[in-house]
Amino acid sequence: MTQPLYIAIEGVIGVGKTTLARLLQPHLNAELVLEVFEENPFLAPFYADPERYAFQTQIFFLLSRYRQQQTLREQVGRSRLISDYLFDKDRLFARLNLQGDELNTYETLYEALSERIPRPDLVVYLRASVDTLMARIAARDRPYERNMPRSYIAALHRVYDDFFQHYDATPLLVIETDDVNVVANPRDLQAILQRVRTMLELHAFQPALPAMEQQVASYATAEHAPDHVWETPEERAHDPFDRYVAVQAALGTLATLLQARKHGYADREALRHAIQHSIEHLHELATDLGLEIA
Repeated sequence: MTQPLYIAIEGVIGVGKTTLARLLQPHLNAELVLEVFEENPFLAPFYADPERYAFQTQIFFLLSRYRQQQTLREQVGRSRLISDYLFDKDRLFARLNLQGDELNTYETLYEALSERIPRPDLVVYLRASVDTLMARIAARDRPYERNMPRSYIAALHRVYDDFFQHYDATPLLVIETDDVNVVANPRDLQAILQRVRTMLELHAFQPALPAMEQQVASYATAEHAPDHVWETPEERAHDPFDRYVAVQAALGTLATLLQARKHGYADREALRHAIQHSIEHLHELATDLGLEIA
């Protein structure tokens, strides 16, 4: 039987939350829960005149997200779920866009509603530089985002980073995405999938994997550590770039373990092996390139 789990993906506007959720969904045999943001009638007016429409926009989003979360709440524990937002984001936007009596009114309503919001088993925070975010927003070319000020995205970037710097409500996986393209590069998707599974296993979730995906099972134990989940050993031995990808995957696992250590569920043996595994790949890369390193 498929073990239920609930994953939420978060990040600043344009970082690629929905895209990643859609691509991970078949690999995790999960149901998608996507934020319904375009039904907000105040969204386009807000981007045109933020001061005038901020309160209406925020209250509509709060109530809309709350309704969706109550439906999600009924599914948690019964099926696997992957969502492209975390309910907490609503307050981040409110504190950025509202002030005075409007913010106080919002906070009172938020506190009353947030008590009935289910917590994910894992939150994935996608990070990107402001330059990358602006480029991705321009590339998707949504009409109401065309004149979005860079200063607004920069402010959101700071708010999100500050929030997740102190976030401890659930296990958290932070992924840097400036040099990641999960659509064009399947290796990037597999690397993220590996890190997600590592985090879930560290948090005592061990979902049964479809037979075809056993090759990309995540957590590298001392006995079952995958050298590289995308190529055969023969291919790895003759291509330095593939060895470099293996280094990235090993360091990604190490990064995940270091994040998990902050929450108290990564042991010393797992860290020791991850470091050793990373060093081995670096030595192999040097050998492939004909270089000697100490």
